Amino acid sequence: MAPYVERNTQGTLVVAGSRVSAGSVVRAFWAGETPEAICQAYPALSLEQVYGAIAYYLAHRSEVDAELATHDTEVTRLREDARLRNADLRSRLSASQPARP
Repeated sequence: MAPYVERNTQGTLVVAGSRVSAGSVVRAFWAGETPEAICQAYPALSLEQVYGAIAYYLAHRSEVDAELATHDTEVTRLREDARLRNADLRSRLSASQPARP
């Protein structure tokens, strides 16, 4: 049987044979989406791939949860860095906006 989840060249877990991150499928699963709805949201995936990714997650839950938490922390750090780096630009853009009634 072929694996349903693999690591891409950047080291991210993806649904095998696609560019869809396993995290995207897992987050939709957490939100209560059905595999059919997830498949509709990601037309590049077959229903089998979605079920396979969910099965992989359930079998490797702690590993995947830890990886997603690390990813979330990194995204938060990068956003904050970008906000600080661009503070002057953000200030000038805000100043150029007309006042809202």
